[in-house]
Amino acid sequence: MNNLKQTPLTDEHLKLKAKMVPFSGWNMPVQYTNIMDEHNTVRTKAGLFDTCHMGEFNVKGANAKKFLQMMLVNDIEMLIPGKSQYSMMCYENGGIIDDLFVYMINEEEYMLVVNADTTDKDFEWLTKHKFKEVELENLSRKTGKIDLQGPLSEKILQNICNHNISTLNRFRFVDAAVDGKKVIISRTGYTGEDGFEIYSDSDDTVNIWNLILENGKEEKIKPIGLGARDTLRLEACYNLHGHETNEKISPVEASSGWAVRVHKTNFFGKEILIEQKKNGTKKINAAFEMIDKAIARDHYEVQKNNQEIGIVTSGTFSPTFKKSIGLAFIQKEFSSPGTEIDILIRGKAHKAKIIKKPFYPYKGKHIDIKEDQKWKIQKNLSTLKSMNG
Repeated sequence: MNNLKQTPLTDEHLKLKAKMVPFSGWNMPVQYTNIMDEHNTVRTKAGLFDTCHMGEFNVKGANAKKFLQMMLVNDIEMLIPGKSQYSMMCYENGGIIDDLFVYMINEEEYMLVVNADTTDKDFEWLTKHKFKEVELENLSRKTGKIDLQGPLSEKILQNICNHNISTLNRFRFVDAAVDGKKVIISRTGYTGEDGFEIYSDSDDTVNIWNLILENGKEEKIKPIGLGARDTLRLEACYNLHGHETNEKISPVEASSGWAVRVHKTNFFGKEILIEQKKNGTKKINAAFEMIDKAIARDHYEVQKNNQEIGIVTSGTFSPTFKKSIGLAFIQKEFSSPGTEIDILIRGKAHKAKIIKKPFYPYKGKHIDIKEDQKWKIQKNLSTLKSMNG
């Protein structure tokens, strides 16, 4: 434990009697009460997560957009200031270095939010391929990050925030203040519920954490550990890097081909990803639920007719649906919803069936395309005016 990194909130977790565990080199709370209770709190009320272990990079300069277009598979041109986007960094062979979120601050400045266990590797990869007139800064240790998730999260946050967050649509973010402290509030999350990710100076994290918990008492807010974070994201069928995504799996194989924009001029992995999107892949990520009473865990073998067809990448008991669910990397021919499969659990085959994703559809606000269109029209008008003098 002495060699583990500590988030600014470690002492607060200990005061709340959290069970602490190592996670990606960090000392993190896995639960405070119990996973099922915390999971249900997020689904019905609101929960607060310490996500300070995540990495944050600032990318800016005249060539920042061009650089990120090369490094990421999604299309930066689809962003406008104040909007975020899910994307991935890949090797030339299509393997996923990391999945991440990119935030457009302005046309020459962006923030990348990356996974904890790949933060150093990601920064090294970006630095290695950095364009001229691009500045990179790793802000991970200077930045605090708290996630407020659940149907009551807007009500709780609005009471302590100086910005009208009811106007904030999904994947949008805004500069704001909480108790006079500068923050970035983003309507994003990893639970399938409405919610917010709150970025601040690391020195302000404890104050903001306690303020949210205090102001959410009436709504019965609770702190939530990594255990419930995992069951929540799994019900929503969100990938976890190192499980559903890794250097040997491509975005198409991870069922995230929708985030690969092959029309872009060039980016790492483009050639193989074009081929995979056109012709498909032999294996793909699929969702399943257990028919037999058993819980499938990651690395368990998946079979069809006594032949191995893949492996479980994530599995758990779903507190919402009261059944065992999971994700598996399997041969594509067996990935159609309704297909029965077997999962080897302690050497015994247990029946399961493929389910259409997700188990739990997103419940929050949705994207407002009109905002994007309005900004792009204004941008085009400004460009025309400057050209005409």
